[in-house]
Amino acid sequence: MSPAGWLRACVAWLLPLAGMAAHAQDAVQFDWFEYRGHDAAFEQPLPPGHYYNPVLAGFSPDPSVVRVGDRYYLVNSSFAYFPGIPVYESRDLVHWKAVGHVIERPSQLGFDGLGMSRGVFAPAIAHHDGTFYVVNTAVDSGGNFIATAKDPAGPWSDPIWLAGLDGAIDPSLFFDEDGKVYLVNNGAPAGQPKYQGHRAIWMQQLDLERHALVGPRRVILDGGVDPSKQPIWIEGPHVYKRDGWYYLMCAEGGTGPQHSEVVLRSRAVWGPYTPYQGNPILTQRDLPADRANPVINAGHADLVDATDGSWWAVFLASRAYGHGHYNTGRETFVLPVTWKDGWPTILPPGQAIGPVAQGPAFLQKDATQAPHSGNFSWRDEFDQATLDPSWLFVRVPSRPWADLASQPGQLTIHPLAEDLDSLRNPSFLARPQQHLAFEASTALAVPAHEGVEAGLAAFQNEHYWYALGVQRHGSEWILALRRHRGDDVAVVATTTLPHDIKTLKLKIAGDGGHYGFAYDDGTGWHWLRRDEDGTLLSTDVAGGFIGTTVGPYARRLGKD
Repeated sequence: MSPAGWLRACVAWLLPLAGMAAHAQDAVQFDWFEYRGHDAAFEQPLPPGHYYNPVLAGFSPDPSVVRVGDRYYLVNSSFAYFPGIPVYESRDLVHWKAVGHVIERPSQLGFDGLGMSRGVFAPAIAHHDGTFYVVNTAVDSGGNFIATAKDPAGPWSDPIWLAGLDGAIDPSLFFDEDGKVYLVNNGAPAGQPKYQGHRAIWMQQLDLERHALVGPRRVILDGGVDPSKQPIWIEGPHVYKRDGWYYLMCAEGGTGPQHSEVVLRSRAVWGPYTPYQGNPILTQRDLPADRANPVINAGHADLVDATDGSWWAVFLASRAYGHGHYNTGRETFVLPVTWKDGWPTILPPGQAIGPVAQGPAFLQKDATQAPHSGNFSWRDEFDQATLDPSWLFVRVPSRPWADLASQPGQLTIHPLAEDLDSLRNPSFLARPQQHLAFEASTALAVPAHEGVEAGLAAFQNEHYWYALGVQRHGSEWILALRRHRGDDVAVVATTTLPHDIKTLKLKIAGDGGHYGFAYDDGTGWHWLRRDEDGTLLSTDVAGGFIGTTVGPYARRLGKD
């Protein structure tokens, strides 16, 4: 979010903290938060003209990109996190800067009652005649909509809802040369599905002035590129035009290890579309599972023509460990596109996606990819007037609880009664885990009153998380590690802290599927628990479409 956009949101609902006076004595102060990432794959030095993949590391799925002049703009899915649909800007498709969010006001959408992998799915960004458009599906929370802005940093309009798209997801816009505008999307096939995962790609003309779908809605691709093989989950469609051909590019095979990208073309926008004989043009499903630094789930791509005439693809994939685990979720990668006999190809069959790639000719020199990729440290001293835009909320806050004004230079959390298993908004600030090997730490003043717990959490969704929290019991302070693994809820370790303790440091360290939880009570770091099972935070175990986040939290024990 842009500074102006974040300030608008903060003024509206973060500050002042009206209505919190009744629980002011429960407030917890956090002095700082630090995140350090140190993946072995990022240790190799970058040769000149190269970059690290992914370019957006940690939970940045379903990328869509558009070029306006010499700038590139990209959006990602954010599901039930808020602010929603981040917008990034770049000059070279590699070094990205967060500039805004499409969903930045609590009045725009609400996610209460939804699981973390519901909410806003697969946005697509476009630009036409000075206006930016994002089309999206708010799953279980409104349906398909368009949002518009003159500036990608915002403000973005409230959702403009599109009727007649029940059950449709993954919409995108295509602006044809004759002035007509089309919306393409994934939807159920005409009639009854023939098998599990049978879907279709639909298209309909859009009246841009009225933001209304008009004319017939037709299937332009049924099932996938080879219906005889019963392909599943054809989705993420985009239409492009080049040299008189219309290209329809889609993801196929589901968003897991069988994910892929396929392409078809036609001389007419409505088809019929003929598939490329070399499909899929991107996948990692044909590679050995025991390869070094495995990247899996590659697909859901979008293409963009660069300023120098080259073409590039942004797509999602996941960095895995063990047997297909990935705690960092689905991330944004970039690779060049090669046109071969009139067809776009992203990666030859059998070629692995590596952590280092050759950059475009217009790659910025001496620019760092941090804090979006590579190894880096990131620290928030909480000394700004508003929260850093890296922070996310679990669902949309309905009441203010994060406060940078009460104690300047500190984050004050006014704890809510909601725990991390809530389907509402808990008082937890989330930052994506971006590395397989990382440390997240914070310092806080221990809660002065009983009935308050505060600490550091590693969160995948409402059913899968760890919480390392301290609370007062009489004259003692107890530090406990709680684990939520599906229906299994347990306190896995506790310790009693010194009776005169005032401040406490906490740390979560992860390395693949091994997580450790430590504390410093003024006598140096001590491990409360080491080698805890981190695979429960992986997407393949926890389910859904998101990755792990870490950050400070507080909760008030009992109910309002």
